[in-house]
Amino acid sequence: MAILIDKNTRVLTQGITGKTGQFHTRMCRDYANGKACFVGGVHPTKAGTDFEGIPIFASVADAKRQTGANASVIYVPPAGAAAAIWEAVEADLDLVICITEGIPVRDMIVVRDRMRKENRRTLLVGPNCPGVITPDEIKIGIMPGHIHKKGRIGVVSRSGTLTYEAVGQLSELGLGQSSAVGIGGDPVNGLKHIDVLRLFNDDPETDAVIMIGEIGGSDEETAALWAKEHMKKPIVGFIAGVTAPPGKRMGHAGAIISGGKGTADEKLTVMDACGIKVTRNPAEMGKLLKGVL
Repeated sequence: MAILIDKNTRVLTQGITGKTGQFHTRMCRDYANGKACFVGGVHPTKAGTDFEGIPIFASVADAKRQTGANASVIYVPPAGAAAAIWEAVEADLDLVICITEGIPVRDMIVVRDRMRKENRRTLLVGPNCPGVITPDEIKIGIMPGHIHKKGRIGVVSRSGTLTYEAVGQLSELGLGQSSAVGIGGDPVNGLKHIDVLRLFNDDPETDAVIMIGEIGGSDEETAALWAKEHMKKPIVGFIAGVTAPPGKRMGHAGAIISGGKGTADEKLTVMDACGIKVTRNPAEMGKLLKGVL
């Protein structure tokens, strides 16, 4: 079952003609069922051409009509990426995964508000995220496929590289993953930790979850408080940025302690109080999870 994506997902690449889009579309196509899953690309002036056999269409709506696609992945450069997200939402796709880093926050506020006002059902993952993978079925994004292994542990993370770290540790310990979701590090984004925890909670093929947060905002606390009341599965948590100084952006645009809020200590304290097993050492995430099974 997994969450969000599986071997039946049909994916479009927006930004398929750029170097990044081509490289990662190729990597994703060559992973598991990718050949069947990656059905088209979108570029306004290159309709009728193809990328290594993957047809290119003028718009998301066209591509959806002709391929039956229900998801898209976006590698469009920052200036046009919010418009690309909106085009996919307007075409009523089930899922949009935006990899692009550096989209102006204002652009994202406009898109997110419009999605809410119009009550759009499309789920957005990202921006500034590594994507989503359901091991041995499909990968959409930029994560290395080879470290993943099919299994029953869910991973949700604001950080890309720490997602890979957690997955690598789990796989080494012989624990496979049901799905791994990188929700991205921008301050204004789509799915939050709480949304992904809900999905894992309802997924019969997930037994436990690793949740990786970062300093800044209060999404981790919100998710922890929800988990305390509703989560039926054990969660192991880690927060990146324990040593970060207040007021300084750390790596991600959203990773900033401001107004004394959003520190790692605060987050870890709330998570711990809500029954989440937390560690301050990222090297122990896998071991800790094995211990709660």
